[in-house]
Order: sequence, then structure tokens, then C-alpha cells
Amino acid sequence: MVLVREGLSVRVTTDPLDPAEAVAAVADEGAGGTCLFLGTVRDHSEEGPVTGLTYESWDELALARLRELGEELFARWPLRRAVLWHRSGELGVGEISVIVACSAAHRAEAFEACRHGIERLKQDVPIWKKEHLAHGESRWVMGA
Repeated sequence: MVLVREGLSVRVTTDPLDPAEAVAAVADEGAGGTCLFLGTVRDHSEEGPVTGLTYESWDELALARLRELGEELFARWPLRRAVLWHRSGELGVGEISVIVACSAAHRAEAFEACRHGIERLKQDVPIWKKEHLAHGESRWVMGA
């Protein structure tokens, strides 16, 4: 885990992501609401059945962008804590690929920041996804 500032944790790792660890990382006595988003590998795409995904990242830049995004979340919402974690490497169907979690004094801020966090992460962080299809082909998916 990389603790960037008090209350902000960013991570890009080949290790499995643990939702309980993320919830613990955003726990705060001043938080009345915690929002947790889990992105998981699904078994299908527009191209057909999926057997797994490969995520590749430019780790140094990805971590820098995650830190910037975290700072943006704290600047826009009165958050207590936030987590922005992403997997890299080979993932199977059902595995967690990304976790965004936010805690705030009130639920609305936690929900809004969490939603903004995952949307911006997908747009701005240099992590790329390759789908492995059941019929044997693989393809890079842009902007996913």
C-alpha cells in the first residue's frame, strides 16, 4: 500500500485486492458514510464469452495519476479517507480488478466521490485491459 497523504491510499499490484482491507483503510470515526466500488472480471463482453483479462500498466505514471485523482477527490468533497487500488497482470473471471472506496461525514459525499473516482480512474490512469475470449482470440479494449 502506498499512503500518499493522511487518509489516501493508492496501489497498482499483481496481488489480489481485498475489499475488507479497503473498508478498513477508509474506516474513520468521523465518517457517517462509506462507499465501496468493486470492479470485477465478468464472463462476457460485446465480443462473446470471456475467460479472463490481462491488465498492463505504466506503474510509475499510474501511481502518479492515482495520487492526483486522490487529491482531486479530497479537494472536491469533504472526505475522511479514500482508496484507489488497481490490479495488473492476469485475472480470471470473478476476480476483483479495481477498488475505489471513500468515507465522508455524510453518505452523499461518499457516493459522489466514489463514482467520480472510478470514472476518472478509467479515463485518466494508464492501465490497459486485454480480453481473452473463449474462442481463443485476445483483444485490447480501449477506454474500459
